[in-house]
Amino acid sequence: MRADDVVPLGRTGIGVSRLGLGLASIGGLFEPVAEEQAIATVDAAWDAGLRLFDTAPVYGYGRSETRTGLALRHRTRDDFVLCTKVGRLIEADGPDTQAIWADPPPGVGPRLDYSYPAVIRSVEESLDRLGLDRIDILHIHDPDQDYPTALRESYRALADLRAAGVIRAVSLGVNHADVAARFLREAASPGLDCVLLAGRYSLFDQSGLDELLPLCAERDLGVMIAGVFQSGLLAEPRTGAAYGYDSVPASVVERVRLLRAACARFGVPPLALALRFPLAHPAVSCVVVGARAPHEIAETAALLDHPIPGGLWAELTSAGLLPAAAPTGE
Repeated sequence: MRADDVVPLGRTGIGVSRLGLGLASIGGLFEPVAEEQAIATVDAAWDAGLRLFDTAPVYGYGRSETRTGLALRHRTRDDFVLCTKVGRLIEADGPDTQAIWADPPPGVGPRLDYSYPAVIRSVEESLDRLGLDRIDILHIHDPDQDYPTALRESYRALADLRAAGVIRAVSLGVNHADVAARFLREAASPGLDCVLLAGRYSLFDQSGLDELLPLCAERDLGVMIAGVFQSGLLAEPRTGAAYGYDSVPASVVERVRLLRAACARFGVPPLALALRFPLAHPAVSCVVVGARAPHEIAETAALLDHPIPGGLWAELTSAGLLPAAAPTGE
């Protein structure tokens, strides 16, 4: 499997590369990233064959979208798929700030707003920052922050934008599989086209398998999976902050040890396993990974291409490290 393999994104009619680039890191997620390095990272992703790029207004409070546009606007527009999000407006003294953004632009911040007018304004402002003429996939970002308004107004705005041809696909960008499943059931016809699910279908958390992924498969909705590396937990078990934890519990450290040991027996890098696991599910089209430097792109693309022996999948399932219901492609 190669990073530049292009596959259908469900019923959207959009083809996406198997590996997509998430652009939070180039907006300064946890650490500052210089603009030159950010653009070089996007260029490296392009050279590696990645053609799906996912950003958001809240990533660096507009900085990620601006840098994404600088890196992509000279490319032929039909050659890539661009995603961004709605749900947070970036404005002077926006109150809903997040400590995860390093050195954000002074004097501005996000404000949660899922209303119809805010969605329209958010799209207009995103296009201005990007310097591009269209957005392909638009996610409602974290709809659980104001679920009733997201369902009632944000979804209606996105459906209208889709009908008008302003966007190609209506999506959710979520961290909780149950929220996405509920939204899929409750959204008015014609419904969502795809879902970006972060951290809930990985080697550590398969909650997306319970309801969301079967529902997406049944409706032929495209699924993009993010957060597969669990903030590096599989590569380097540690105490302290990690994805989903204030500190890493002993049970999780033990799970990491067992996964790494199994991978070592079969000569498979643990991160290669993390990339390939979600892609075995028939509803999943692609995996979206972050990067803050060009060398990380080449490393990740090589990991995706690494073969995974069937015996490794079988061992992980028999040991209870993966659920028996999880597809492995074997």
